[in-house]
Amino acid sequence: MRRAGRDRSRREARREKALRPRRSVHGDSRVEGRFLIRPAAAGDVDELLRLIASLAEYEKLSHMAVGTAAMLREALFGPRPSCEAMIAERGGRAIGFALYFTTFSTFLCKPGLYLEDLFIEPEHRGAGIGKALLRRLAALAMERGCGRFEWRVLDWNEPSIRFYESLGATVMPEWELVRMTEPSIAALAKG
Repeated sequence: MRRAGRDRSRREARREKALRPRRSVHGDSRVEGRFLIRPAAAGDVDELLRLIASLAEYEKLSHMAVGTAAMLREALFGPRPSCEAMIAERGGRAIGFALYFTTFSTFLCKPGLYLEDLFIEPEHRGAGIGKALLRRLAALAMERGCGRFEWRVLDWNEPSIRFYESLGATVMPEWELVRMTEPSIAALAKG
């Protein structure tokens, strides 16, 4: 009688464990469900560039995506990296990414984490991959003592706006993007 009860308890424990979302940490990589979130490596540059081209197409900005593999490799892994990236992969294939860099808030006197781009291939959306990437970056921001974690979203991208707001983010309409391109930068620098 006691053995039958123990066997049933073990079966129930195994069943409960099987129903829990998988989450294990392997160094800097984290397996969540059926996908892996990990820091990008130099060998990922071509896959990142492919995903960036897909993002540009989704945002109707393909004409602006002029970066090369060499430029991205230098930005991520050169002597003075200007950004970092996380890769989401499923079955050994990159299906999404987050590209980010450190900023600084003069008001808070603390660093911030700025998410330049987040993209998940359309056929893999809705599986929690975007949320897992954002969760990973939020943990990184906390680890680095950041006072802010910020990013921009196109005003027509209602699905993303709803998603970000569901996570507790606030879209700040009172802030406008100010940009100078290389010719404007050069002209200003020359005085």
